Amino acid sequence: MLEFDEAQARLLATVAAPGAVESCPLIQGLGRVLAHDISATLDLPPADNSAMDGYAVRHADLAIGRPLPVGPTRFAGQVPPPLPVGHAARIFTGGLVPEGADTVVIQEDCEADAGTVRMRELTKRGANIRRQGEDVAAGSLLLAAGTVLGPGALGLLSAQGLASLPVRPRLKVAVLTTGDELVAPGRPLSPGAIYESNGTMLRSVLAGLGCEVVAVRHAIDDLAATREALTELASLADLVVSAGGVSVGDRDLIKPALQALGGDLDLWKVRMKPGKPVALGRVGAVPVLGLPGNPVSTYVVLAVLASPMIRHMQGRAAIRPRVSRALLRAPREYLGGREEFLRVREVPEGTVLGVQPHPRQGSGILHGLAWADGVARIPAGLPRGDGDEVDYYRFADWLA
Repeated sequence: MLEFDEAQARLLATVAAPGAVESCPLIQGLGRVLAHDISATLDLPPADNSAMDGYAVRHADLAIGRPLPVGPTRFAGQVPPPLPVGHAARIFTGGLVPEGADTVVIQEDCEADAGTVRMRELTKRGANIRRQGEDVAAGSLLLAAGTVLGPGALGLLSAQGLASLPVRPRLKVAVLTTGDELVAPGRPLSPGAIYESNGTMLRSVLAGLGCEVVAVRHAIDDLAATREALTELASLADLVVSAGGVSVGDRDLIKPALQALGGDLDLWKVRMKPGKPVALGRVGAVPVLGLPGNPVSTYVVLAVLASPMIRHMQGRAAIRPRVSRALLRAPREYLGGREEFLRVREVPEGTVLGVQPHPRQGSGILHGLAWADGVARIPAGLPRGDGDEVDYYRFADWLA
């Protein structure tokens, strides 16, 4: 069996980062991946401005109780005249600091009366002024290629006046589920059948990873139907993700279907629980990622084993999210022949992060996925129990 880390590395090695670049309007940039470095063309702020409402002054003119004449008020967006010696200028947050002023005194420390202002407290020189370029200097790197654009990044780019961005095309992914026993939600359930859940779950997970899910298909346990579905999906997508049919049973038809299409399937047994059967093949140039059919195994394998491969195909710079350390809070000891990924929920304990396993860890317990915040990795052959430190894969990090 392949060790978990080796299997993850093999998946990464079989796919390439994208080379294509497209232009994306700034307002549609959320979740897109930058194709090139973006450098600043403007200082931010572009000029000295006030951080508070108050009065712009020369610090040398300040004395407690000394009245300073106040000139005409200027608001943010207006250019003030130079400040005469011995005068003050009313200023508001974001307003340009007039030439000659070197300090802003906040209005709470001032007393205005009949066109003059007195300071109740002395303010240090340079207080309450945002200096030109203190946030961003023109020519500096704003965001590196491979950055996934979030609201903060888009705000930064907007402040530079950019209306469009160079990005990687969205990764197009198609989903294939298999099995005679599966029925689409909303349809009558016949004896021996169960409702299909992988299609809905995979669509949601892949969309959360920033993929464009172009199609979700279901194939019965028939070689011709499986071959036809793979052919259709590969024509639509950059990646096909299948659930089920990748083991060695009589009705595990993904491998023979790929072989019939001129490809092959590398079937791996990964030393992980839940999981184990993971496969990778191709239809022409399109990779086919085969996941186990049990929904819990499907979810966990995609989250912690295969999601770095997807991020690499998207062109992201960061492909392996952080793995936290947490204290296991469990009523019993865990020990197995395979690495086990326990569904856990966070239980913060002051400055320490604890994780509590779901009481039922069977691969058929879907409720544990809805309940869990992530998975705790239990090394093979190394007992782990209450109070032991473990690696923790937070779903919010690994499925984003």
